[in-house]
Amino acid sequence: MPFDPRPPTPDPRPSTLLRVVFMGTPPLACPSLQALLSAPGFQVAAVVTQPDRPKGRDLKLQPPPVKELALRANLPILQPERARDQGFIEQLRLIRPDVIAVAAYGQILPKDLLDLPRFACFNVHTSLLPRYRGAAPIQWAILNGDSMTGVTIMRIDAGLDTGDILAQQTTPILPSDTSETLHDRLAQLGAELLMKTLREYVAGNICPEPQPAEGVVYAPKIKKEDGRIDWTQPATAIWNRVRGLMPWPGAFTVLSDPPRSHLLKIWQAEVAQHSGQPGEILRADRAGIVVACGSDALRILLLQREGGRRLAPQEFLAGHPLRPGQRMGPPMES
Repeated sequence: MPFDPRPPTPDPRPSTLLRVVFMGTPPLACPSLQALLSAPGFQVAAVVTQPDRPKGRDLKLQPPPVKELALRANLPILQPERARDQGFIEQLRLIRPDVIAVAAYGQILPKDLLDLPRFACFNVHTSLLPRYRGAAPIQWAILNGDSMTGVTIMRIDAGLDTGDILAQQTTPILPSDTSETLHDRLAQLGAELLMKTLREYVAGNICPEPQPAEGVVYAPKIKKEDGRIDWTQPATAIWNRVRGLMPWPGAFTVLSDPPRSHLLKIWQAEVAQHSGQPGEILRADRAGIVVACGSDALRILLLQREGGRRLAPQEFLAGHPLRPGQRMGPPMES
């Protein structure tokens, strides 16, 4: 629905109805928006999301997932290039929101915007702040081998994830977890905690707590190069890289196969109790391709050659035979 800049008409529903502006962009934010739409006592007055971006081989403009959900719900949608644009902020001012709820919107919000709602701006952050402030808390929690993570509902201030904590909920990081499975669990957990926190905060039952100065860890945006495997690392660290960087950029390596080298993506693996020179292929059979690491080894269970499809070891070896002694990664220095 296009945004109507005219002042809103009086709402005929009870005065206890909370008028909400929701800000979010990727799939992570969709459960929170859906929870607001489904819960009694809330009116989503507008949805703010990033502009449509070109995607795919034909570079056609594609709407973000939150916009697609908002369109299905027939909600007013705003897509400013910059959240600090004064014209956009004036549009929000006309809405007179009671609260602004944010989940993975993608921009730091200016003070002018933070001052708009009657109560506060709330953010769903997928870590236990102050650990993992920044863009990629889910990936870094797995990359760093954490056994526990969670979600934080915080009151947004002008800093990078530095606002007061309103509520937190923990969840274990399971050995079977990847960034995809953990993403989905945290998205749902965050939506549930957001709804509970909004009600409790508005009722005056929550006292915001400043984040502690100790334990601050940053989670910078993931880059493609973060997926490159360093076989001198322990097998556990490489296993965490495989799990934490799925689906993008994926953990990848180079298979040295003179006179050519091939890029391989590793989609599933496990730690194996073997030893050898880092990057050396120790075994290659239907049970897996075992590669020596800085300590222990990695058994590859699902892999993909550049331009190919994901294959189990038996399928891969049928078309690309490997032998013990071949190497993955850059050649060893003599």
